[in-house]
Amino acid sequence: MCYDIKASLETQLKRALRRGDAEAAEQIEQQLIPFTDLPLHHASGFSHPRLLIYPDFDPDFPMVATWGLVPHWVKDQKQQRKLWNQTLNARGETIFEKPSFRRAARSNRCLLYIDGFYEHHHHKGKTYPYFIYRKDRKPIALACLYSEWRDPESGQSLTTFSIVTTEGNPMMAEIHNNPKLKGPRMPLILPEALEDKWLRPIEDELDQQQLQELIHAFPEDLLQAHTVSRLRGKEYSGNHPGISEEVVYPELAS
Repeated sequence: MCYDIKASLETQLKRALRRGDAEAAEQIEQQLIPFTDLPLHHASGFSHPRLLIYPDFDPDFPMVATWGLVPHWVKDQKQQRKLWNQTLNARGETIFEKPSFRRAARSNRCLLYIDGFYEHHHHKGKTYPYFIYRKDRKPIALACLYSEWRDPESGQSLTTFSIVTTEGNPMMAEIHNNPKLKGPRMPLILPEALEDKWLRPIEDELDQQQLQELIHAFPEDLLQAHTVSRLRGKEYSGNHPGISEEVVYPELAS
């Protein structure tokens, strides 16, 4: 699963600025950033933050999207609110089967760039949050699905997305040990060389099979993790720059 992330403005813009296009940078800064919730030092998907995604139809220029995919077939706001928290993540193994995701899996895929993500570790009846990030500190590219939904009541359009997940690697198996879940999970992190393959159009079964081959755990030796301050309850300090810094819990060493 992936319900908590860190996404800085610099990380979110890196793909758009990789060609050194100053005009594009200015356009994004002026026209898109004011409509996002960036920077997000910590954000929960259940608050449905607005971020930048890079869609398949325009891979180098982002668009603003809200976390929590709303399928095209949702009838009204009541159904939207009921479904929204259930579509923060999409299990990679079933994205071509589930009604909420199969259309997006075939024709609406995108990338989300983050600094890292948070997961909770269970130990003796308590939970301890970890921050997971790349060892080289490069942005993490997440495979996502997006959807365009038109609210029939207001007539407004809403762009939303879901983070694709896969089985957890050994490091995530140790961290993400919730006894209520069937095995550890982690977001689908794409190596830089495979990012564009996630965005390629699907025209036949072979294309779909090649896409499914991208859905597997990211190598643990390229990731690093440490415990951080509480992300829930009264001890939660909020969305501030220091929240991803290491906090040591002596009881975890025992």
